[in-house]
Amino acid sequence: MFKVLAKINKIILPSFTKQGLNPIYAKNWQKAIIAYRYWVTVNSLD
Repeated sequence: MFKVLAKINKIILPSFTKQGLNPIYAKNWQKAIIAYRYWVTVNSLD
């Protein structure tokens, strides 16, 4: 299930690292997307 979510995230959600976003200056909604993508990626590796 998490592998499918990771593929969907890659297609739909923006990549803030490619945009050069510094996490310290990110807005709360951007931090939430970063945390969600991290959680899905970590769980898809299991």
